[in-house]
Amino acid sequence: MSVSQSKNSSVRSFDGSSIKGVFFDLGGTLFSYQNVGRATGPVLMEAVRRMSIDSEPKVIGKAYGTASREIGRQYAQKKFFLHSDLFRDTFKLFVEHMQVEFDEETYAWFRTQQHDLVVDNLELRADCLDTLGHLKELGLYLSIASNIDDEMLDPLVARESLHDYLHHWTSSEAAGSCKPHRKFFEVCLEKSGLERESVLFVGDSPEHDVQGAFEAGMRTVLIREDGVQPPLQAGKQTVEPDCVISALAELKELVDQ
Repeated sequence: MSVSQSKNSSVRSFDGSSIKGVFFDLGGTLFSYQNVGRATGPVLMEAVRRMSIDSEPKVIGKAYGTASREIGRQYAQKKFFLHSDLFRDTFKLFVEHMQVEFDEETYAWFRTQQHDLVVDNLELRADCLDTLGHLKELGLYLSIASNIDDEMLDPLVARESLHDYLHHWTSSEAAGSCKPHRKFFEVCLEKSGLERESVLFVGDSPEHDVQGAFEAGMRTVLIREDGVQPPLQAGKQTVEPDCVISALAELKELVDQ
């Protein structure tokens, strides 16, 4: 297993021994998105049935996908938002595309089901706990820094006992700011007490994680998952990460340099 180090000349030289802390994104990084989309489909179809929408599943899926992309592009420009608002606006645009009126009762049911399914179907990467344990034994400061609401972050940390490995976890809701905006990273740095140059930020989003952490003065690692695209990308040009990995375990080699 080897780590791919960026050849981009604008990226600073990387010395793993200088790293004192590692900040992790949540979804797509510590947790995989692989099962989330498949789990949401049946709940969406039940919501459609409750609203008496008579359309083919392909039409429904296409309409929801279009609404998700449109709202995602809008929200990607915001300095701060709650995912609860993003999900609501996505559903409202979806029913608009389906040419029916937004139904508050149906949405309340859908949102509860969607929340539970996302939490239940976000699965830790297979090498997550082993990697966190290794980094903790090295004496590194570990934290989660995620664009997510507390109602999703806290249950996931508790479910997987991640508090046994982490020094802190910070949501965009708690920070009052969303990645890639600088305030979010400053809040996390202040909590840690670390110098920005000694922090390695690991995430799956070029626009939110890599670009934001780079501009905040941190080192960056992009983690990729086959067949999965990070959400809320606006197609902006970004800097190259310091390193690219496909498994969390590759971080062991990186910080042991």
